[in-house]
Amino acid sequence: MKITNLKSHRFASFGQVLAVLSLCVVAFSSATADDRLVIEPAEGTANGKHIVLISGDEEYRSEESCPMFAKILSQRYGFKCTVLFAIDSETGVINPYDQGNIPGMETLADADLCVLTTRFRKLPDDQMAPFLDYLKAGKPLVAYRTATHAFKGGNYGGIEWKNFGINVLGENWHSHHGKHKVEGARGLIVRENADHPILNGVKDVYTPSDVYGVVHLDEEEATVLLRGQVLQLLDPASPPVTDGRNSPMMPYAWVKPYSVPSGETGQAFTTTAGGAVDFRNEDLRRMIVNACLYLSGEEVPEKADVSFVDPYQPSFFGFLNSEYFQKRGLKPEDFRLGHSATTSDPPATYVPESAE
Repeated sequence: MKITNLKSHRFASFGQVLAVLSLCVVAFSSATADDRLVIEPAEGTANGKHIVLISGDEEYRSEESCPMFAKILSQRYGFKCTVLFAIDSETGVINPYDQGNIPGMETLADADLCVLTTRFRKLPDDQMAPFLDYLKAGKPLVAYRTATHAFKGGNYGGIEWKNFGINVLGENWHSHHGKHKVEGARGLIVRENADHPILNGVKDVYTPSDVYGVVHLDEEEATVLLRGQVLQLLDPASPPVTDGRNSPMMPYAWVKPYSVPSGETGQAFTTTAGGAVDFRNEDLRRMIVNACLYLSGEEVPEKADVSFVDPYQPSFFGFLNSEYFQKRGLKPEDFRLGHSATTSDPPATYVPESAE
């Protein structure tokens, strides 16, 4: 009888240990960093590749567009996706006005592709180091809108980061070629490059955000895919302006090789479109997804499925202020699968800033 009780006692103890271990595993899973968003591929679709999407701009709501793309790329195309955000160092909420903190940059170490859409960041060395290593490895980049002026100041690793755009992507911040918040844009396909896989299924690109000035891009080195036609109004039916700004039209999307000192050669796709509201346009989303597939070595379908996984209600672009983001109080988990962060009206303390 004693032996039986002893065995029962041992079995119960082992069961208790298993229960504790299970709780530990759950706790460990739940304790993964809450300063980033990780979305695993849909069941049975994993392609074994990892995309890191880096948001962080004060104007174009990249904290809304990057999770939307992560969901499409993970659930439709089998990528593991990690979305990084500008996180307020004191409160832990998403706040692009904290220009010096994007946790999780170390996840670039095993990334197969980086999607970049930051604006004038000045990150500490420990956050810049993984990005520099990524560039030195010659891994591919997909960059949109303010990525042309992704960083400001500093020369970590011997690189002048304020010129990251011109040295890696082909152009820095130069100008608004269209009138900001007045004149929209249409992306017109460059005929000689119309068969490029990144343009598969892309026919009609309209964006409320205006055309950026692009004057330094070496068009002999780059393959220009779209040119930006300045429209008279923020309306897809609006005619183009007739004051000469469309003669010639600015490069609006292109792909080119890049390299950094002591690094390998890689490929970068760039478009100066890319406000969160721009991505209500299906063909613009398709071009970004195509670029991700193409540069990561995946097959680009004739017409990629870029339908939204969760409802997408993007905020209109515009400078707000730090208080707005504190009040909004969004955290990465608010963008997890099955959830959408709803838009909200800007507070009365709206503070417009220089439009760049």
